[in-house]
Amino acid sequence: MSYLFLAGAILLEVSGTLALRQSEGFRKKKWIPVVAVAYVAAFLCLSGALAEGMQVGVAYGIWAATGVALTAVAARILFKEPLTALMGLGVVLIAGGVLLIELAAQSVAA
Repeated sequence: MSYLFLAGAILLEVSGTLALRQSEGFRKKKWIPVVAVAYVAAFLCLSGALAEGMQVGVAYGIWAATGVALTAVAARILFKEPLTALMGLGVVLIAGGVLLIELAAQSVAA
């Protein structure tokens, strides 16, 4: 169940970030409630994952890495922002670091 909460937190945070970009620095006022609700809901989901027993380092690492990757890809698709090979390598390195944290957390728990 903790991973479902974490997935919700990630998707909501990415949605909030994309809405923040869409708001153009809050010049488009209709996006402000979307940003606020998405971020608050993301943190509520994250707290749900932690309450279910997920370690904060693991949860935050997965959230950050997945959020960066999804936001970069979505921004490329929606806003035509650049996503270079070097940026892609950075995302892969972040994901690798999170994988190492997850594996280490599992080996300590075992």
